[in-house]
Amino acid sequence: MKLWQKNSDVNKSVESFTVGKDREMDLYLAEADVLGSLAHTRMLESIGLLTAEELTVIQKELKNIYKEIKNGHFTIEDGIEDVHSQVELMLTQRIGDTGKKIHSGRSRNDQVLVDLRIFLRSQIAEIAGDITELFRKLQELSVIYKDVLMPGYTHFQIAMPSSFGLWFGAYAESLVDDMQMLLAAYKICNKNPLGSAAGYGSSFPLNRTMTTKLLGFEHLNYNVVYAQMGRGKSERILAQAMSSVAATLARLAMDNALYLSQNFSFISYPPELTTGSSIMPHKKNPDVWEIMRGKCNLIQALPNQIAMLTTNLPSGYHRELQLLKEVLFPAIVDIRDCLQMAKFMLENISVREDILDDSKYDYLFSVEVVNKMVLSGVPFREAYKRIGMDIEEGKYVADKAVSHKHEGSIGNLCTDEITALMDNVSEQFKFYEADKAEQSLVAE
Repeated sequence: MKLWQKNSDVNKSVESFTVGKDREMDLYLAEADVLGSLAHTRMLESIGLLTAEELTVIQKELKNIYKEIKNGHFTIEDGIEDVHSQVELMLTQRIGDTGKKIHSGRSRNDQVLVDLRIFLRSQIAEIAGDITELFRKLQELSVIYKDVLMPGYTHFQIAMPSSFGLWFGAYAESLVDDMQMLLAAYKICNKNPLGSAAGYGSSFPLNRTMTTKLLGFEHLNYNVVYAQMGRGKSERILAQAMSSVAATLARLAMDNALYLSQNFSFISYPPELTTGSSIMPHKKNPDVWEIMRGKCNLIQALPNQIAMLTTNLPSGYHRELQLLKEVLFPAIVDIRDCLQMAKFMLENISVREDILDDSKYDYLFSVEVVNKMVLSGVPFREAYKRIGMDIEEGKYVADKAVSHKHEGSIGNLCTDEITALMDNVSEQFKFYEADKAEQSLVAE
């Protein structure tokens, strides 16, 4: 069944090529599709395109279909083109010709747009939750290990003293900025395109403000042409936010892989969280972090992939836009897996607390010695030169007392301030508004 089909069948090869993985990807959108139809049909009744009796029958059966989807009992049958067709077919089979009325005043173009917006904002909520959980773990570790020193590096050279508290906290604060990017994506996705139809509106007196409220969107996409132009743009902006999260995770993964190596031995994990070698019995490979690094590097390429799909398209709908689902949906699964796995691994991390006892790290404290000379009245350049000469002549003696107290340093991690930043961003999402609207739509 095809919503657009009249009296002729499409060539099978053409159908296979153009449909591609769309039916598979549309399963992600099934819940959202029913939610959109629940709101749309209530609006149709309000403007006289459905009777009250018809609406009651339609709403009851749509809610039944929604329950089937939630319970995992929904499939798109062979020969059915997409999720919209499947839902409409099921509705018509169960309630008769009344089910055929639900498409009035909309096109598959705005139907898939609203499905995507509902689905993507729900996925953003899930990603935000995963980020929050990882953030909390990092902050917890930052506090636990705030006094455990470790080497800091620049150019892979021993540089200055750092701490595990500072290291964990750095990734926590990075997630704050990533969450800010995700908030921007949420605000773009949380606008209602329903009623834009094929991209040029409808001669029916649609009440788009009503569907906006029913679906819990923050705003309308007012201009119907722009609503259609948003296809690809909202996906790209979400991909950019995911790319930002992926960049944080990829660097965290790299640090873990590096610090786990025998050349560093800063951290360790239980044997069951690492893998071995087929011929080298001593190996404990950081495969989790390496796979995460690879997945996150691929996600960082996602915004460009989406841009290439949509570059140079004129206004209006174009079929290649359906390919966006094939690249974005699996990436959402991957970023969530990576966030959850990072938290799981960090729950099992062990930290070495005697790293700086090794004399090779004595040079970490050269700046501390210079600074103490400056505090005693020696000009900085003179102090720098004296310590440099002592190092070259083998006279340098490390003073391992560290007194960093300014904001964000070893002795003042500003953990509470970073948490407050995250709380401030998180509160701006207002996920509860969309949740409340969706629950109201499906309530008996």
